Amino acid sequence: MSSPDLPKIEPIHDTSSGGGGLKIAVLFGLVLALGAATAYLYMQLQDTRAEMTKTRDALLGEIDKVREATSLTSQSHRRTTDSLKVELANARRLAASAAGQAKIDANKHADELAEQLAKETQQRESVLKADISKVDEKAVTANSKIGEVKTEVGTVKTEVASTKSELEKTVANLRRVTGDVSGQASLIATNSTELGALKALGERNYFEFKLSKTKDMQKVGDVAVQLKKIDVKKNRYTIELLVDDKRVEKRDKTVNEPVQFITTRAKQPYEIVVNDIKKDTIAGYLATPKVQSARN
Repeated sequence: MSSPDLPKIEPIHDTSSGGGGLKIAVLFGLVLALGAATAYLYMQLQDTRAEMTKTRDALLGEIDKVREATSLTSQSHRRTTDSLKVELANARRLAASAAGQAKIDANKHADELAEQLAKETQQRESVLKADISKVDEKAVTANSKIGEVKTEVGTVKTEVASTKSELEKTVANLRRVTGDVSGQASLIATNSTELGALKALGERNYFEFKLSKTKDMQKVGDVAVQLKKIDVKKNRYTIELLVDDKRVEKRDKTVNEPVQFITTRAKQPYEIVVNDIKKDTIAGYLATPKVQSARN
């Protein structure tokens, strides 16, 4: 059975300075949230710097390995070259003291040694050029990655600043309307942008819904709601709530009017706001307290 009709409570408009104080508190909470975002960005920057340092150290390690390998190769070629030079000198001395065919053979052997020496020198130069090219490629790759990281960090900073500015503007434009239970003015959202700003404030949980006229209750958050009546011309609607196993009817509510009700799960009231009324449906959101604890 439906509960008896509740007396209709006229909204109380708060004209005292308390509204300004609450705005300051909301903006202070926003500043704290932005501070947390800045701290998170700082941590991301620290991680990025650590990653850049790790990349640089790895690159330096690779360069040291290449240098070490190049040094060993150079030493090996140098020893080979020195050995060939000694052998060439000996061959030339033999050629100088030899006669006839022995001299011809000695000169031929000397030419072969000279050609081999030239090939060894050319091969050593090719290896050195290849090693230097690899080091240059790794340096270019590292510089490119560092540039990409710097660009991403700059983009994040710009997005954070833009989000902060837009959020401040949206919060400043939010409407404050007195609820039908608590008698206190609360911020309400009239569209998706404003609802996003309320979510960013992080003061309450928000559940968006779209309800049609049905015979059964429909789940919204942790409460059950049934759409009973719609008056499109007057922008009014009537819903029935199942709260703590009791049915509560909210009659002739208007668009963007905060409809509040109390549950045993929280000390603060729940709040339903309908932003759009059509022929057979209503759409809006349910706001619930962050802290869920039984009332005394």
